[in-house]
Amino acid sequence: MRIETGLAGVAVRPWRVEDIPTLPGHADNRQIWANLRDAFPHPYRPEDAEAFVTRVLASDPVTNFAIEVDGEAVGGVGFTLGTDIERIGAEMGYWLAEPYWGRGIMGAVVRETVRWGVARFELARVFAVPFAENRGSARVLEKAGFQLEGVMRRSAIKDGRIVDQLLYAYLPEAGS
Repeated sequence: MRIETGLAGVAVRPWRVEDIPTLPGHADNRQIWANLRDAFPHPYRPEDAEAFVTRVLASDPVTNFAIEVDGEAVGGVGFTLGTDIERIGAEMGYWLAEPYWGRGIMGAVVRETVRWGVARFELARVFAVPFAENRGSARVLEKAGFQLEGVMRRSAIKDGRIVDQLLYAYLPEAGS
């Protein structure tokens, strides 16, 4: 599996064991951690990279992928598939190393990966819940065809603060 994004040198592909040594250098960033779930460690150490890639490689189906820029994994994108009555949907999450911010990479990655995920997993809905303060992530989702459904007030705690989250959804049949 390889998803081309339409940007030169940028693709989405499976994680590889060879990504482990460089992953901490891209992921060990407080600004990245501040906008993700607590399961994403900070500091991000070599043993965290090894545990993550090992877990992803053993998963079935594979739902977490590397964002590759010029041959190197510099971020991640993936789905948490719904279960039981919510099995028609998935939550999408993503991150990108800070030197690559502001280049349109994440918007292209999310747009193409959500299309791939909808087809691959037969999804009727994909959602994302960025922190309300993370305007960059909200713009990425909007550019990728997600629609804001609402604000989930005081719905999360991050770095000791209770924060709001935005609920964005991509509904393929609605043309989003």
